[in-house]
Amino acid sequence: MSSVTSLLAIFATAALALSVMGCGQQPLEIAPAGAASATETAVGPVPGSGRLLPVRPNPYADNPTAANEGYQFFNWYNCSGCHGAHGGGGMGPSLRDPVWIYGGSSDHVFASISQGRSNGMPSWGTKIPEQQIWKIVTYIKTMNTSSEIDPPTMPLAAQQEHAASAKTPASTPPAP
Repeated sequence: MSSVTSLLAIFATAALALSVMGCGQQPLEIAPAGAASATETAVGPVPGSGRLLPVRPNPYADNPTAANEGYQFFNWYNCSGCHGAHGGGGMGPSLRDPVWIYGGSSDHVFASISQGRSNGMPSWGTKIPEQQIWKIVTYIKTMNTSSEIDPPTMPLAAQQEHAASAKTPASTPPAP
């Protein structure tokens, strides 16, 4: 009889433990019949929908004062920490290239800065005022142009090598 009593005690303890473990959990809700499935309703823009988003023009485009301020903001917000001192790339992509991953128009660059990108670019839209982002875009758009604020310079050794190779005449074919 004691084995039956101990078996009942074990069963009661296990039942009590299971009921305690279930405390505080909400029961699963079942969607009512005829309810729309979660995949039928789009949340946000649908990729590839063919709908073009409006283009926002840069209010500071071709403004040298804004480009100079953008250069200061570029350094102040440490953009060079990822993109390099002259935007040539580092941990982040080069800003001097003609081909851009997310589009190189001023509007696309603004969106990349303000919204961020999935492979490492943080979203700055809540931390940097919109006017300052546009000025940073204005500075970035001067890179690799004649109006660049602080163009990179070639190291002295490379300058000397380049000058020496320019003085050396190209090899000429042998005379017949």
